[in-house]
Amino acid sequence: MTTLSDFTATRLDGTEESLAQYAGKVVLVVNTASKCGFTPQLEGLQKLYDSYADQGFVVLGFPSNQFGNQEPGSADEIGEFCQLNYGVTFPMFAKIDVNGADAHPLYQWLTKAKGGVLNDAIKWNFTKFLIARDGTVLRRFGPPTKPESLADDVEAALGAVTS
Repeated sequence: MTTLSDFTATRLDGTEESLAQYAGKVVLVVNTASKCGFTPQLEGLQKLYDSYADQGFVVLGFPSNQFGNQEPGSADEIGEFCQLNYGVTFPMFAKIDVNGADAHPLYQWLTKAKGGVLNDAIKWNFTKFLIARDGTVLRRFGPPTKPESLADDVEAALGAVTS
């Protein structure tokens, strides 16, 4: 069975990272953008991360420019924007495609594991996937879903016993 641990991704600083380092944690994977109406969700994502990090929760941000060219910046610009405007300290990765032939393998897996309405494609920025401690996908949340409303789901996942 494929899990989060089977993937690697490139951080904003260009280093390749195995997502296996997040094994045993509850993970929220989010495709982000700096110039989107949902961009203020970065603040809520940071608060969620701050609230539960000590219990084994992490947010992973994956910038994408596939929706209205709302993430045009370089890796340095993205990192600076997220940190200065929203205090983001959770891991941010290099810009990727989340749909289509060039979609990052992580997103190919996520969309197959938890499809969307009408089709599996990511519809817009700030689609969120909640991943259990065993690396399997628990839930998919649409872009309008505010991070603050995910607290119950995060708490349930943190409290779940995995075999």
